[in-house]
Amino acid sequence: MKKKAARMACIGMACLILCSLSGKVYASTISEIKKQQEEDKKKLNSVQGQISGLEGEQSGIGEEIEEIDAELVQIIASVDLIKEEIVEKEGQIEETEAEYEVAKQQEEEQYETMKIRIKFMYEQGDISYVQLFMSSESFADMLNKADYVEQLYAYDRKMLEEYQAAKEYAQQVWDKLEEEKSELVASQHELEEEQAYMEELLEEKKQEYENYSVQIARAKQEAAAYRTRIKQQTAQIKKLEEEERKRREEEERRRKEEEERRRREAEAASASGESYASSSESGSSGSSGSSSSGGSVSVPSGGSAAGQAIASYACQFIGNPYVAGGTSLTNGADCSGFVWRVFKDKGYTVPRTSWELRNVGTEVSYSNAQPGDVVCYAGHVGIYIGNGNIVHASTPKSGIKITTATYKPILSVRRVA
Repeated sequence: MKKKAARMACIGMACLILCSLSGKVYASTISEIKKQQEEDKKKLNSVQGQISGLEGEQSGIGEEIEEIDAELVQIIASVDLIKEEIVEKEGQIEETEAEYEVAKQQEEEQYETMKIRIKFMYEQGDISYVQLFMSSESFADMLNKADYVEQLYAYDRKMLEEYQAAKEYAQQVWDKLEEEKSELVASQHELEEEQAYMEELLEEKKQEYENYSVQIARAKQEAAAYRTRIKQQTAQIKKLEEEERKRREEEERRRKEEEERRRREAEAASASGESYASSSESGSSGSSGSSSSGGSVSVPSGGSAAGQAIASYACQFIGNPYVAGGTSLTNGADCSGFVWRVFKDKGYTVPRTSWELRNVGTEVSYSNAQPGDVVCYAGHVGIYIGNGNIVHASTPKSGIKITTATYKPILSVRRVA
């Protein structure tokens, strides 16, 4: 009887030990999977951060493309206008050439007429005006000849003046014609060169935009792979936890059965006069958990009260239109016009163009930027409003809006207030 009881006790103890070991294996496996899952989550967050950064940079390139497109549209429109003007000028030139030919013809006719007149005078032996008077037969004849002499002198004088005027006019027409041709050719050449440059720059930006699309697509594929792994790990953890729950229930059932068996054996031994030494057994199970830590990035606010006032004032016009060359905060302004008007309304005098604004006030590093500072880019400016953002007149499509300050390379940060 004692041998049987001891054998049963050993079997029960073995079961408990196996269950305990099994629980440790399950706990270890779940812990390892959770650890791997945490690493995958960190990698996923890193990839998502990369995607966000790439999308932000791509967005900045997209806005540059819109700006270049807008400028290119203006240049093309200017080219078209110049071409129309050239066509119109060519028509005027044709008319001017016709006038020149008429003037030239008139000059030649005047010259031929004068040659004939001089030849006639010469052939007549240089008859002087005095001889005409001396040969008069009467006073009335003398008056007639005097009138003739006066008409002859006036005619000669008129012919000379007309010849000089015709020659001068012909020269003026020719000079004007040459100047207009030269100006039109130069204007057309310059505009076409500028258009070619802007089209080349636009193609470069489009290629850069496409490169970002490729990088973003790859990053999204990597993120999708991590999400799939995390999903599989979650399912595996859930399955193992369910198996662990069933194992614990089975362990508890067996523990109770062992206790009941021992109780019955103890009662049987007591009834037969045999004493048993009871032993108690307790089991403990460990559990594993994971901890996570999170942090929040706080961007310090501050700066001068004047700078805060400028930033707050600028933000009142978010959503208003972008207008090239405009300076109205309500009806539309371009980037430098927006900055110029905001500072002007707050009592500050700043330059009107983006490249001049790069030298306004005092330069500060971007890490020390405060609300109200002017953030300068290549061909663009905005007003820093804190928390890594600017407010600016972006593009004709998006108007005045808030954008991340680092959406494209910063050339300079200027402090005025």
